[in-house]
Amino acid sequence: MTKAIRIHETGGPEVLKYEDVEVGDPAAGEIRIRQTACGLNFIDVYLRTGLYPLDNFPEIIGMEAAGVVEAVGAGVTDKKVGDRVAYPMFKGAYTQARNIPAWKAVHLPDAIDDQTAAAMMLKGMTAHYLLHRTYPVQPGDPILVYAAAGGVGQILCQWGKALGATVIGCVGSDAKADIAKAAGAAHTINYSKEDIAQKAKEYTGGEGVAAAYDSVGKATFMASLDSLRPFGVLATYGNASGPVDPISPAILGPKGSLYLTRPTLATHTRNPEILAEGANALFEAVTSGKVKININQTYPLADVAQAHIDLEARKTTGSTILIP
Repeated sequence: MTKAIRIHETGGPEVLKYEDVEVGDPAAGEIRIRQTACGLNFIDVYLRTGLYPLDNFPEIIGMEAAGVVEAVGAGVTDKKVGDRVAYPMFKGAYTQARNIPAWKAVHLPDAIDDQTAAAMMLKGMTAHYLLHRTYPVQPGDPILVYAAAGGVGQILCQWGKALGATVIGCVGSDAKADIAKAAGAAHTINYSKEDIAQKAKEYTGGEGVAAAYDSVGKATFMASLDSLRPFGVLATYGNASGPVDPISPAILGPKGSLYLTRPTLATHTRNPEILAEGANALFEAVTSGKVKININQTYPLADVAQAHIDLEARKTTGSTILIP
């Protein structure tokens, strides 16, 4: 038996229950991981509340973790007992131990400890696909980064700056503006008192940004579109304020022949090759010092409800980890 956080219904943080679960031996092609640290992400909230539907209950949520391989199923040749591994984007991470398909986990470099890995896999690989695939940033490009003081936001600011972009960080308070600037934002917009599109245009000489990476969703969608330069790209990749209302594609033309996409990390980790490419790029960015992972909150896994409360209340900055 092991301890895990399960939900028996969707709802508020109170539905998160710390319970005994049976793990069992890994099946063919699987490994069992004894987890040492789990990540906390907004997608966990979406699953808990039912914004992203679950198939059945009870369900263990959580989407990333790091740990040590403690058993290997038949046919697994690339992982062995004792290997340090981590994974992003595989539901069921809020647990002390679990079985997962071996290919879903990647080996950790010696230079990256388990807690850092659990704090960076999902967020860092999200930043990777946004900056390198969704809109490949070029030196000199102005880009708009939402939640710039958060986990993904701080990585986007640092990595974007390293790629030569002029990063404009969108935040909800002056204190978070300072965090975004420390992470590499050349400019910040405090959306609680400033007009996002107006400031974005001001910072770009009236032209607008090349790309807006928007994790807020409903509340900022139109402001993001209005912040873009002609042929600009809006990547709406999160729903922190709720899902975006339906729109007509016709609005993209008059606003400058804009591009709109709704990417997900699931597509960018859909097979071993694309997973490895993103993970290796992230490891290089971190070990080279281009990107620093800031773990600003730590909670015992049993206290995950409080972690969710703080995340939803915008009390957290940087990355948060849960200790099983």
